[in-house]
Amino acid sequence: MELHLKIIGILLILLALLHIPFPKYFKWSLELKTLSLINRQMMITHTFFIALTIFLMGLLCLTCSKALITTILGQKIALGFGIFWSVRLFFQFFVYSTKLWKGKLFETIMHILFSILWTYFAIIFLLIFFK
Repeated sequence: MELHLKIIGILLILLALLHIPFPKYFKWSLELKTLSLINRQMMITHTFFIALTIFLMGLLCLTCSKALITTILGQKIALGFGIFWSVRLFFQFFVYSTKLWKGKLFETIMHILFSILWTYFAIIFLLIFFK
């Protein structure tokens, strides 16, 4: 299980870093122009804090994998992470519109890959708690 947490830690840190090019890739300078200042700044701020949270979650998995598995506090943290990623998986299928990926090769591949990733994260964290 420790190996899985190390792998997840690396993947989460990479996922957090993937947020850096979001503004340019999603053309936020154009797309967010029509939003009010508060909504534009909330979008940017929330993206930053999501990336920071994911980065810190990854860092915790890398540096404290044994404690996450063997301590009561670690197992409760793993339960929280398992719930977090389970809810993210739910959103993947029931909140995001299929119009965003159906019939588009790259987007469909990303949808499938991230669905697998969220499932992997959720299962490992929940297994730690329920073992």
